[in-house]
Order: sequence, then C-alpha cells, then structure tokens
Amino acid sequence: MTASANFAPEGVSGGRPPSPGTLEETQVRAMFDRIAGLYDRMNTVMTAGLHHHWRRRAADLAQCKPGDSALDVATGTGDLALELCARVAPGGSVIGVDFSEQMLALARVKQSAYATGPRAVALRFEIANALSLPYGDDEFDAATVGFGARNFSDLQQGLREMARVVKPGGRVVVLEITNPQRPPLSTFFELWFDRLVPALGRLAGDAQAYSYLPSSVRRFPGPEALAGVMSRCGLTRIRYLITAGGIIALHVGEVGEALTGEPAGADRAPAR
Repeated sequence: MTASANFAPEGVSGGRPPSPGTLEETQVRAMFDRIAGLYDRMNTVMTAGLHHHWRRRAADLAQCKPGDSALDVATGTGDLALELCARVAPGGSVIGVDFSEQMLALARVKQSAYATGPRAVALRFEIANALSLPYGDDEFDAATVGFGARNFSDLQQGLREMARVVKPGGRVVVLEITNPQRPPLSTFFELWFDRLVPALGRLAGDAQAYSYLPSSVRRFPGPEALAGVMSRCGLTRIRYLITAGGIIALHVGEVGEALTGEPAGADRAPAR
C-alpha cells in the first residue's frame, strides 16, 4: 500500500461520493502521511516479512546493471528504490518519487547505506505527480512501481508516464497484490484482507487506512487486464507471473517498437 501522486478517483465530479477503494486526493495524502510511522511494521506483519522478497524479484525483473539509472514511482518508504540501488551500484543512480512527504522523510533515513563507499549510488527521493512525472523522455534505464499502481487515479496515464521516461529497450515493472481465484487461498485471502487487516488497522489506530487497502485491491485490474493496459501504453513483450500462491502479480514490459510478427498479447510466466 504505497503512496503515490494524484489520487483523485476517476469519474468523481460534482460532489459524487468516491467508488469503493478510492479516496479524494487530500484524504489519501493525509492518510499516508498519518500512517508513515506504522507503514514498514504493518507491511511486515501483513506479509510475514515477504514483501522484501517480492520487491527483490521486482528489482530483478528491471534488469538494471551497474551504472544504470532507475526510477521508482510511488516509492513510499523507499524499499524498492534501495533494491534498485543494489543493482545499479557502483556508479548508477536511482530516484524514488512519492506523494507523501512523511513517507519520503522515512525513505531518506534509509539512503545512507548507498551514500558512500565502493557501492555508492546517486540516490534521491522527491515529491512528484505520478501522472505527470517531472523528468525527460528516455531518461531512465528502468522504472518500477511496487504496491502503488492501484493508487493511480488514472492507471493508464501513470503507466504511460513511466514508459515515457524509460529509454527504448528499457523495462517497466509493476508489483501488485492480486485476488486469488481458487480456494483455499481465495478463502484465506478474503478472511485476511477483509477482516484481519482492518482489525489490525484499528489496533494500530487507523481503521480507515487499512480498510482502504482491501477495497483498493479488489477494484484493481486482474493480471491479464493489467497486461492489456500496459500494452495500450505502448509497452511490448509484456510478461507476468503470479506468485505467493496467487496473491502477488509481477508484470514487466519493454519500451520500444514491437518486433514484426510478435503477438500483441501478454505471456504468463510460471511462478517460481
């Protein structure tokens, strides 16, 4: 549940109430600022610590190498940006952007690990709008978003912006929670996300934030539909894999023209 930029829900105008899993921009900014101090601990509790493993896999899919530049959108407290640092070191650069200044303040505390020494990386964290990134075309070798794409008010525009700032041949990676379709995991997922996670939020003092999480997951496109959105954003060679028993989806697409005769659809890679 990473913060991002521009959260005004799609289709909300004239004072209509937001649809389930969406909040007004000011509400979402306040929510993520409010839970920043709890964010890392709650992620660890909710995922049994596996969120670090999933971020490592997302960083691997970006296929960055030493000296490359990478952008992490909706970076939150910066964990995926740090994983990218490990891959572009030495001599590379990483920028993490987010909507919430309180989240970024915590991310900046973590960045000293790559500030000096033989594995030094130029790392910085900045406020930015995910739907209008303040960077030039073809500026980065890869762009990632981990647990934040579902907070884009316009998913296609957010992914289009990520593709725009990545060089031809570079990769765009999306890591998200998805809804398992078959029991027993679907039953467990419903129990955990619809009941236990909001209960944990109440114990942590913020029921709204951790009720928003399951609602935002349920309204987000499934893996095949998300692959279709990525294709409409101009990404090619789109592949995705489902892991963690069907709870986590990792998508990757390449920037540039598709090869002649290449099928337009996405491939489902086997979960490992």
